[in-house]
Amino acid sequence: MFETALPLPRTFADAEPLGSSMPSKPDISFVVPAYNEEALLPKCLAAIAAEIDRIGCRAEIIVVDNASTDATQAVARASRAVRVVEEPERGLVPARRAGTRAASGPLIAHIDADTILPEGWLARALAEFAATPRLAGLSGPYIYYDSPRSLRVAAALFYRVAFVNYLLVRFVLRAGSMMQGGNFIVSRDALQEAGGFDSGFKFYGEDTDLARRLSKVGAVKFSFRMVALSSGRRFAAEGMVRVGLRYTANFFWATFRKRPLTEEWADFREERL
Repeated sequence: MFETALPLPRTFADAEPLGSSMPSKPDISFVVPAYNEEALLPKCLAAIAAEIDRIGCRAEIIVVDNASTDATQAVARASRAVRVVEEPERGLVPARRAGTRAASGPLIAHIDADTILPEGWLARALAEFAATPRLAGLSGPYIYYDSPRSLRVAAALFYRVAFVNYLLVRFVLRAGSMMQGGNFIVSRDALQEAGGFDSGFKFYGEDTDLARRLSKVGAVKFSFRMVALSSGRRFAAEGMVRVGLRYTANFFWATFRKRPLTEEWADFREERL
């Protein structure tokens, strides 16, 4: 089962700065959509910066302020290593599209603002793309670090069932693939060839829809080696069973009906300490 003893990174204000000035042609661009994420955004950015510094690659970090009404933008602008773009239309897909337009790397990592990358994540991602030239997308599961152990165990079981479905859909039915929204990397060229993000999706099913279309132009891999940490706040607010069923239903709906089943979503945010 998923367990973690990984220490959480320092706040972004305490993190060491990136080793060099922002490159004009990065190896990878990080896009972080953020709506009212002043509380969790610092840890997300600190983890990304630490991964970049750890291997010394050329990279850029782009925070997409998705019409926030709190101090999200000020938190992002507090570091010279981060570039902020604004997207007034609410929704993950509009935010990801805005970040992609601003990004200049051949690889684009889409990391949600409540996500923390563990040590080694970036090295593994770059190695995967280097080893597989036609790799269009790469993703992995979450560990819900701030949740009770029972929820983390249930999530681990859920991902294993989902992985079986992923193998069936990808290799047997050849109808698509699977990615975890907020923890995935795509090839810019493959994304463009696949038609980019579908504006018909706002939240639920956007990752499945993209994985389905990317799988038509290259390989889309879901790997347990690409695990990331995330907040379990949605599960705490709505319940594991309800959320799990909703995500599962939208996975199959986006795969076979090519549109979202659930078009409305609720936002859950942390209070800034």
